[in-house]
Amino acid sequence: MSISDNNYLWWQTGVIYQIYPRSYQDSNGDGIGDLQGIIQRLDYLKWLGVSAVWLSPIFSSPMADFGYDISDYQNIHPLFGSLDDFDQLLEEVHSREMKLLLDLVPNHTSDQHPWFLESRSSKDNPKRDWYIWHDASPDGSYPNNWLAVFGGSAWEWDEHTQQYYYHGFLKEQPDLNWRNPEVEEAMLNMMRFWLDKGVDGFRVDVIWHIIKDKKLKNNPVNEYYNPQDSTYNQVIPIYSTDQPEVHDIVRKMREVIDSYDGRLLIGEIYLPIHRLIMYYGENNNEAHLPFNFQLISLPWNARQIAAAVHEYEKALPENGWPNWVLGNHDQSRIASRVGLDQARVAAMLLLTLRGTPTIYYGDEIGMRDVPIPAEEVQDPQGLNMPDKNLSRDPFRTPMQWDSSENSGFTTSRPWLRLDRAYRRFNVESMRADPCSILSLYKRLIEKRQQEPSLTYGSYTPLFSDAQVMAYLRHAEGHHKFLIVLNLTHRPCYVDSSKIEALQSLRGTIEVATLPELEGSELHNKFTMGGDEGILVRLRNEGQAFFPSTN
Repeated sequence: MSISDNNYLWWQTGVIYQIYPRSYQDSNGDGIGDLQGIIQRLDYLKWLGVSAVWLSPIFSSPMADFGYDISDYQNIHPLFGSLDDFDQLLEEVHSREMKLLLDLVPNHTSDQHPWFLESRSSKDNPKRDWYIWHDASPDGSYPNNWLAVFGGSAWEWDEHTQQYYYHGFLKEQPDLNWRNPEVEEAMLNMMRFWLDKGVDGFRVDVIWHIIKDKKLKNNPVNEYYNPQDSTYNQVIPIYSTDQPEVHDIVRKMREVIDSYDGRLLIGEIYLPIHRLIMYYGENNNEAHLPFNFQLISLPWNARQIAAAVHEYEKALPENGWPNWVLGNHDQSRIASRVGLDQARVAAMLLLTLRGTPTIYYGDEIGMRDVPIPAEEVQDPQGLNMPDKNLSRDPFRTPMQWDSSENSGFTTSRPWLRLDRAYRRFNVESMRADPCSILSLYKRLIEKRQQEPSLTYGSYTPLFSDAQVMAYLRHAEGHHKFLIVLNLTHRPCYVDSSKIEALQSLRGTIEVATLPELEGSELHNKFTMGGDEGILVRLRNEGQAFFPSTN
């Protein structure tokens, strides 16, 4: 894939929006969000300006891990609706000129999937090798020291067949054996089923887990393990994840995707940058977008973030397209990590960096982590390690639509409680407030869509210090934009005359975290308040000092 002004693809110029279906909109009064509820809210997403909707799993499931334990890949869980409801959702999304992405969970199934029921029925069943089975060690213990992400050993004893099976997450989520070509073909055919229906691509769950070391070697012990962390971190998973053979699988997934026009493959990958970029493939023939989680994992520090952006940009393979996220269903919300005021600055960062941004539902209204009492915790990660405060429920709470009872999400008791402040923090009140974070998101998305420099222009870092990071965005033949972000709560002073690229700064602030600044003229020396960010359209005069950005 070559990149030029004329052939940018929808996923390169658009904004992706993640929906956790249980929590978006309930249409039938059972307290759980569903597909018809999402349909009811599509006009809001169109108004906001997003280009694609990504749904967390909606497939048939016993719900041991809320849909990430799939018992039928080609059907919809009745909680969410039916295949007819899905077809209607797909049609409604497309009629609004948006795209629809599904969560693909290829690493494991539910232990109630017919494949696993066959596999565990006997050692000589034809599907026995579809999963990872192994004898106990000579002393009767686990086959190796691999641990499950959700706590405890990753091996579960099966009394009936007298062997262990491997599960990287819950024991109800046995891992598939992707070294078996029949498994590979079955999963690729499942992708084709949904692509034939017209879905626009997939986000692939834990893509770096898919292949395990063939000899099942022990993982090295983590000498720096912090007892407050997840027990999973007691060993370093170098043999249970990120194996060289995984790239063969991702390439085959990409071949399926590329056999359909305009489809997208995203990979969920929690790895350091030098490992992450390997999932683009040697010839950009693996994931289009290996998810980049740096804005989730890094300290909220201007120097560190600026350095990480620069490192990422330099590490990208030729024609590799960047991407950024602030949050997802597994991570604390951005407003809880950095505060409500800095969440506005974070929005400016997300929507002005080069590459495809993904918004987690509710972040556009500043939703916060919601305290869930111990007796109401539902997330298996939290239930399995109750003393470590690892439940993901606080960042999966219902969308806050309005100030009515249950915030317009449901007419009955919601499956998780709402933020106590939902009567102030909701879509209805914020749509009417030009100073709200929702209005800021909408202005930023509109500006991004209007300006080629912000859509696909180059990224040029300018400076960073203890408070501020600044960079340029520019596409040949279009306006240059300067972005300056104060990542602290304290006022700061900027003297652009000391920066070679900004020695003759003249421009107009077009979008700002503080709306009162918009329309103001900006010159060489200026001050910024705490928690402020500005997007400046630079004027042509006196711009000789700007370095080439092409």
